[in-house]
Amino acid sequence: MKTGNSVWRPIILSFVMFSLVIAPAFLPQTAVAQRETTNPTTPREERITVNTDLITLSVSVTDKAGRAVPGLNKSNFNIYDDNQLQEIHFFSDEDAPASVGIVFDTSGSMSERKIIQAKKALARFIRTSKDEDEFFLIDFNTRARLLLDRTRDGDAVLKKFNYVEPNGNTAFYDAVYLGIEKVTRGSRARKIVLVISDGEDNESRYTFKELQRRVRETDVIIYAVGFGGYYPIRGINGRDALEELARATGGKAFFPKGAVEMDEAFEKIALEMRRFYSIGYYPPDFVADGKKHRLKTKLNLPAGSPRLFVRSREVYFAGINQ
Repeated sequence: MKTGNSVWRPIILSFVMFSLVIAPAFLPQTAVAQRETTNPTTPREERITVNTDLITLSVSVTDKAGRAVPGLNKSNFNIYDDNQLQEIHFFSDEDAPASVGIVFDTSGSMSERKIIQAKKALARFIRTSKDEDEFFLIDFNTRARLLLDRTRDGDAVLKKFNYVEPNGNTAFYDAVYLGIEKVTRGSRARKIVLVISDGEDNESRYTFKELQRRVRETDVIIYAVGFGGYYPIRGINGRDALEELARATGGKAFFPKGAVEMDEAFEKIALEMRRFYSIGYYPPDFVADGKKHRLKTKLNLPAGSPRLFVRSREVYFAGINQ
């Protein structure tokens, strides 16, 4: 009967319009500190996080012996943005997995003995990692090379060093720049670049100032294990370059003398990575204008507490990889 289709058609149309327009309003919503959008074409474990005005810091706290200090809470931290005390909106001491970029110097300024020592210590470092950690491996001499692009296989990282022979000039700045670019695209919220080098450079396309700027635009934390590098090349000596890059990000540079101190350096880095405090806040009157803001993290501890040392990044650029 024609009248049957005529009767049901408006009812079906009304139901469809209700499903498309009205029903989504009744779906449960979840409030989170960080806004997350997942690309359906991206693997399940990769999340693309878009931050509007949430400023995040990874903060390390150590004692006078350089050991990571766990067990602090939100009230133990004061965060200053351009000298203004901020209200902390997000705090976690969770041992979260990391995207780790390993930047390894294989130039002629590195002796074969140094490389062998560093490789042994690096093996211990990798074996202390979490199963969910992912690695990017970059080596460099005359140019920077990506040897492994995102792997969770630590043994695969170590196998790449079986036939390393030091030679050539040193594109140190280019290699660190590449390491930063890779880990910022990693799937883990925590971003680490581990540099093993003397810090000298005589070949890079990037300058040290350009590298500094890129470092400060990100929330990447740089740790360095350095060898020598006391003589100025291209305006800054290698040791100062490693210390400056690490300090600006809240990381640390180590300069071991011998195999024992090298093992200790890698052990401290591995432990500290597992014990970061993640802190976030929403600055009032935030404007995503790319301007630089200075950060300062201070500890707020009871009188009589042992002396502790706090490190975190020093600046951020509003609206750029906050």
